[in-house]
Amino acid sequence: MKVLKNIPPWLKNKYFLTLLVFSVWLLFFDDRDIITTHFKYRNELRQLEQTRDYYLQQIDTTQKELEGLKQNPEMLEKYAREKYLMKKDNEDLFITPE
Repeated sequence: MKVLKNIPPWLKNKYFLTLLVFSVWLLFFDDRDIITTHFKYRNELRQLEQTRDYYLQQIDTTQKELEGLKQNPEMLEKYAREKYLMKKDNEDLFITPE
């Protein structure tokens, strides 16, 4: 019984022990635990930021291409022929697979 006398009174408190067990459960064992959920969301955020950066780069590239098409009619014709396979009335179009 001498061992029980050495334990501080706040460790004998049933409310404190309940709170401690509940906190440990929430931190490590619950489905929505703080540690695993935090890392999962951080990883998802990193992936979303990479996707956002990719699309922002694509938007910039497309805007530059659009400006070039607006200013140069020869480039517009080339773009229409390559992307949409357009042709003039008196031309024949041959498509070769890559």
